Amino acid sequence: MADDYPRTLTFSSSYNFRDIGGYAGLDGRTVRWRRIFRADSLHRLRGDDLETFSELGVRTVIDLRRVFEVEAHGRVPEAEGLAYHNLVIEHVDWETVAPSLPHERWLADRYLNFAEDGRAGLAAALSLIADPDAAPAVVHCMAGKDRTGVVCALTLSLLGVSDADIAADYALTEVAMASLTDYLMRSKPEMVQDKYHMFDCPQDAMLLFLSDLRDRHGSVEKYVREIGISAEQIAALRDHLLTPG
Repeated sequence: MADDYPRTLTFSSSYNFRDIGGYAGLDGRTVRWRRIFRADSLHRLRGDDLETFSELGVRTVIDLRRVFEVEAHGRVPEAEGLAYHNLVIEHVDWETVAPSLPHERWLADRYLNFAEDGRAGLAAALSLIADPDAAPAVVHCMAGKDRTGVVCALTLSLLGVSDADIAADYALTEVAMASLTDYLMRSKPEMVQDKYHMFDCPQDAMLLFLSDLRDRHGSVEKYVREIGISAEQIAALRDHLLTPG
């Protein structure tokens, strides 16, 4: 993995903002840096943080949160040249599904639920990511872990990134979770208390999800074709998000 840029970008009010470039992809090509980012919710960006964000040249924000989450917390501040899309990934409410052990299996099952109930939102998000005119883009949900993790996993898999690298990228959120949970305990403790199982990022959860998705649909590419992503869109995604061959 070429490390031409820092993967994690530092903000005082966003705790999990990362570039997903630099990974080895198809045909010896590499995922391009500074084309797609993943993040926790961007509604807190203000002042110096907002200036740092603007300097990245982001054109598109893909917000995967449900409407009530956006209404409760807000959205990224409006800015000239910045397109905002609230593309909801429908899913079973996690609070209605009792945590089970092993925890990796429970998380993987939640991600498989995203892949089934959230097809429309996933297809819309991948369509934007495939559009070179939308880049640079940032994908986020609340913590930048689960819904964001699935969108980024699908994207990286289509780019030929190994499951091991995808799972390692997913697990990087574990470090960010410490700062985010500390902030939430001080500001909105109800979002954290008795929900600690939702903040873990075991690599095996992502590995199980990708394996199960292939078992169900044949391949990640076949799955995204099923939900409405065309062969032309997949080609465009690879063309603009991978370095030249």
